[in-house]
Amino acid sequence: MNARASALCLAGGFLVACVVQPSLAWSQSNSPQPAALNASPVGKVQSVTGTARIEHATAVLVQANLPSTDIGQTKVGDLVYRGDMIQTGVDGVLGITFADGTSFNVSSNARMEVNEFVYDPHSHSNSTLISLTKGTFSFIAGSIARTGDMKVDTPIGTVGIRGTAPRIEILSDGSVKFTTLIEEK
Repeated sequence: MNARASALCLAGGFLVACVVQPSLAWSQSNSPQPAALNASPVGKVQSVTGTARIEHATAVLVQANLPSTDIGQTKVGDLVYRGDMIQTGVDGVLGITFADGTSFNVSSNARMEVNEFVYDPHSHSNSTLISLTKGTFSFIAGSIARTGDMKVDTPIGTVGIRGTAPRIEILSDGSVKFTTLIEEK
C-alpha cells in the first residue's frame, strides 16, 4: 500500500510540476515568447457597418480575451495585424487605414488577407502584399506605393500599385474588374 501511495504522490507531483513550470517560464523577463505577441499593428478599423470580422493569425490568444457576446465582431478602433483575414457579411462594409496612410474600403461579402506589410517612413524598401479573394475594394494608396513595393493579389493575377486610387471587383464567376479612380483638380 505504501508503494502505491508513494507512486501516486510522485505522479501527482510530476503533473503539478508540468502544469506549473511552463507558467513560471513565461513570467521570466528573458524567456522567449511567441512572435505574434510582439507583433505591431499595421492598421486600424476606421468605420464598420453591419457584420465584419477580422481573424487574427493568433486567433486563440486574441479570442480568449474577448467578451463572449462580441467574439468575431469587428468594432471601430480594432487593430489590424500582418497575417489577418478580413471578411464582411452580406450587410457588412468596413474601412481600414494602414500605417503608411493607405485607406481601404471593403464592400459586403468581401474577403481579404494582409499577407505582408513592411513600412518604415524613412526607408525606400517598404512592401505590402494584400490578397483579395472576393468582393469589391476601393482604396487610396499610401506611402508604400511610392516608396517601395505595393502589390494586390487577385484570383487572376497580381497588380503592382504605384500611387493610384484603384477599385477592384471580384465577381462570383472569378473574373476581376479593375478601374482607376480619377481625381479632378
